Amino acid sequence: MSDSVRRAVTRYAETYPELEVLTGEWVARVTAMLDEAGINYLTVSGRAKAVASFSAKAARRLDGELVYDDPLVDITDQVGVRVITYVASDVVAVAELLADQLTVLDDRDLGLETAGEGRFGYASRHVLVTRDTGEGVTYDRTRCASVQLRTVLQHAWAEFEHDIRYKGSVPEQLVADLDRRFTLAAGLIELADKEFSAIRDRLQLQLGSQPAEAVTDDPRIGASELTAFLAGRYSTAGWSRTDRYAWIGGLLLELGITSLDELSELLQGIDSDDVTAQMGYRYPPGAVRRLDDDLLHHFGRLYLDLPGNAHRRDALSARMAKLTTPPPPES
Repeated sequence: MSDSVRRAVTRYAETYPELEVLTGEWVARVTAMLDEAGINYLTVSGRAKAVASFSAKAARRLDGELVYDDPLVDITDQVGVRVITYVASDVVAVAELLADQLTVLDDRDLGLETAGEGRFGYASRHVLVTRDTGEGVTYDRTRCASVQLRTVLQHAWAEFEHDIRYKGSVPEQLVADLDRRFTLAAGLIELADKEFSAIRDRLQLQLGSQPAEAVTDDPRIGASELTAFLAGRYSTAGWSRTDRYAWIGGLLLELGITSLDELSELLQGIDSDDVTAQMGYRYPPGAVRRLDDDLLHHFGRLYLDLPGNAHRRDALSARMAKLTTPPPPES
């Protein structure tokens, strides 16, 4: 190991506890962003790159030359966040959300790159983001995170492939056959991802066209009822995370709305498309976020001051300002 790499690894090891704290903060930040936007996801997790992993990457050479001149700057996945979604369209929605609320320094869709080469294989989208804004923003490991986006099926393939290949226990005579089998599995997973998307779209369309069964032992509108109702109300919006339907059902209860009939009557006079246009989203907001916006539009300060919204009053105030600001005159 060269002296420059050794110094970088020593420095990295010294600051590793700080990176662990930063990683936890980034996981919480991304989770809150997804929940507030109403985008569906399975899990959000994170890790600070292990010292051994950083050391191995920092010492990597190509044609005898070190790949990274300054490992502490050039290795940009020191803080890593992973978002697992159910379907591919939600991967796109998360990427657009990150671009809307953070500064994107790099965005690589490795699945598209693989497909562009006419192959099946590793599929994952890697987005390097920072909290900084302005012209000429560069990587700073104390303010940046590498966010990896995958569907649950892509994640299963990648984890299994990594586990097999990096154990170093694959006999040489099996390598070609395993390569072929992993390629075949990747193609099947791509097909399965498309079928999962078709299943969700079909179900969402069907849910929006049939009445929901009421649950009478809870004063709130049930999560399953709301799921079906909002699928019809916001037919172009994606599903939100399951617990978000129960959460907004609690806000509706605070407003005294305990049935879908009451909610439907309230929403009749609201142009939801216009409300969404005023928000100026660069990502597709989920169904719960669409309802959240409509309620904010209708009730204004009353909705903002609900006890259930105490933790997000600043964010709601910023959104309400968009609803009350007149559009610029046409040129």
